[in-house]
Amino acid sequence: MKELLEKISTLAESYRDYTAANLAKLVKIKSLSTGEKAMADELKRQMVEAGFDEVRTDGLGNVIGRIGNGKKILAFDGHIDTVDTGNLANWTGDPFSGEIRDGYVHGRGTVDQKGGPAAFVTAGRILKDLAFDRDLTIYFTGTVIEEDCDGLCWKYIVEEEKIVPDFVVITEPTNLNIYRGHRGRMEISVTFRGISSHGSAPERGKNAIYMASRACLEVEKLNERLRSDDFLGKGSVTVSEFVSGSPSLCAVADYARIHLDRRLTWGETKESAVAEINEIVKGMDAVAEVLQYEETAYTGLRYGMEKYYPTWKIEEGHHLVARAQQAFTGLFGKEPVTDKWTFSTNGVTINGYYKIPCIGFGPGNEVLAHAPNEKVPVSDLVAASAFYAALACNL
Repeated sequence: MKELLEKISTLAESYRDYTAANLAKLVKIKSLSTGEKAMADELKRQMVEAGFDEVRTDGLGNVIGRIGNGKKILAFDGHIDTVDTGNLANWTGDPFSGEIRDGYVHGRGTVDQKGGPAAFVTAGRILKDLAFDRDLTIYFTGTVIEEDCDGLCWKYIVEEEKIVPDFVVITEPTNLNIYRGHRGRMEISVTFRGISSHGSAPERGKNAIYMASRACLEVEKLNERLRSDDFLGKGSVTVSEFVSGSPSLCAVADYARIHLDRRLTWGETKESAVAEINEIVKGMDAVAEVLQYEETAYTGLRYGMEKYYPTWKIEEGHHLVARAQQAFTGLFGKEPVTDKWTFSTNGVTINGYYKIPCIGFGPGNEVLAHAPNEKVPVSDLVAASAFYAALACNL
């Protein structure tokens, strides 16, 4: 194995410029959720160029590359959509330049999360160079709509494509650490119904804004007493939107709605989270509901799911974690840091719903996700491409 790892490291380093250039091409393509077609076409081109055995696009628009045809299935996942740029005044350069400078690739999506797919394309090329012939099927998935609805893409892959891997590696940024879980999340809407009256006589009506405001203050208190987990940390809840309506600005508001961002730690569920909110609004004319997501993909397919994204983690002693740690140590000569994400990933579906063992390992630091002046070290891309190839061989 030592000799093989040395070959993998040498090949990954020899493809340094190739990997960085591939990422630069991806970054130059703007690819917001549901608008990923050009990005998907370029990733497909790169997979074909790298010699993948099969490259195709599924009905939702996910790019699916394959190497090997064995009984066990390993998948490397990376989403190909990004958030928008935000205020351009906060950027020191063009967010879509893809500039390679000072040891970094610069631009939107370099960290979150086109760097992962660029690295796994190189990993696939390395495996083809090594004439990989293990009893393993490896899928490389460039997935869509993750930023709008994390996990939706894998709902389609599992339920419609009938691809159910034995193991998945999520290539979201981990700062080259091995991650084995993160908190879940859900989106809850609470609608308050009041009764309007003339603003000169508010006592005749029932103000929905007052009801919603009292509920917001209780939500703030709820956040402080939510349960915690030794590994994943504490659950959280915050009001992220407040909307109201009335017949006029001279009338009592008869409508209000708040939107809650709820992060779920281990042991918290959709049912328990909704029950907490129902307790807060008990006695008010209010309805709490978990929201639905449904949009039309760039392929024209309309698809959706409930906005409940379960908490997940796998144990540190799990076979996949152990093999990943072995591959890391063999490649880099040191012990890896094993940790968790702060944000959410496609793992909410892969493991949260379907219980498929998965880990995270990706180039870049997650603190730069969704931030201006996003950039990823080229050295991270090299290390990630070597790790993906080594893990495939070690499984």
